[in-house]
Amino acid sequence: MENPLLLFPQLNISASKDKPYYKVMKSAIKEEPHTASKPGAKQKRNRLSLLLQKPEFHEGDHLGKPGNLTKAESVSPEEAVKWGESFDNLLSEKAGLDAFTKFLKTEFSEENIEFWIACEDYKKSKSAHELLPKAKTIFETFLQKDAPKEVNLDFHTREVTRQGVAQPLRTTFDAAQSAVQRLMEQDSYPRFLRSSPYLSLLRGRAPSRAPLRRRSRSFTSGDFQGLHRAGTTEL
Repeated sequence: MENPLLLFPQLNISASKDKPYYKVMKSAIKEEPHTASKPGAKQKRNRLSLLLQKPEFHEGDHLGKPGNLTKAESVSPEEAVKWGESFDNLLSEKAGLDAFTKFLKTEFSEENIEFWIACEDYKKSKSAHELLPKAKTIFETFLQKDAPKEVNLDFHTREVTRQGVAQPLRTTFDAAQSAVQRLMEQDSYPRFLRSSPYLSLLRGRAPSRAPLRRRSRSFTSGDFQGLHRAGTTEL
């Protein structure tokens, strides 16, 4: 199987081929042939989850750090407001897509947006002979059972897509891509709009610390005597 990072360089957002991200992805995507002794799906997902949480997977990558969705100075509050108007607006702008991808990385659910990006790239293939290897790579990476970055799809959509991969068209992944996009729009997108980094972009600044309280003037013995005299006078 072709490595998805070679066919879809967009997926390799944070590292080059010689960095740990590429090495981890390469080892994760190479699956052994199905055998009777093959570990169950649950065990493989647990193993992949642990793999994704290794420090070297995010080495040199600030995407998962809260407050770093994107550089605050590069996105105006007006632009951030548009992202909140519709999910399509968010995905249609590069800065918005980058910010949402970084947010999903903090939730360890970036496989959905990576699948969406791979489908967008697939539809832009310049020639028909590019479709088959790309289609197989997308299916084996994201859609087949126990795929290393398996996305959540209903059986019917997955099966129709599997059949289409044999003789792929530019529309082969449209149904699956739409299903994953709806899932992100209903699930991850609302959380993104409530996240502190996004709210900070709306305010046009990076997340800041709580303001320091102004130090009050010291209460002197003279102040106390003045209050005591005032109280005596009133009596």
